[in-house]
Amino acid sequence: MITAPKAEVLQGTLDLLVLKTLDTLGPLHGFGIARRIQQVSNDALLLNQGTLYPALVRLEQRGWIRSKWGVSDNNRRARFYSLTKAGQKHLTAEAQSWERMASIITRVLAGAEEA
Repeated sequence: MITAPKAEVLQGTLDLLVLKTLDTLGPLHGFGIARRIQQVSNDALLLNQGTLYPALVRLEQRGWIRSKWGVSDNNRRARFYSLTKAGQKHLTAEAQSWERMASIITRVLAGAEEA
């Protein structure tokens, strides 16, 4: 999934990262999505094709992203992905859920240190 031992990303978390990347930057091809996640994570998350492309297919099947063929910056044919309205709605809900869960985990970890 991710280059170990740096980090592991659960399927739902990868979906959230992809949706947020498309929300922030607009339409991108798969390599562009992977590079952006790598950049924003300061090289902690290195996505390979075997991880990213199944996620893109899954997101498209769920109607959260759409794709169309285009030409990349290096003049190669590439599939570009963009966020749908349903994807935007899902992103908003999942981001809120993620924030709640992260807060809960932070509280539990802080409490565990005090015990």
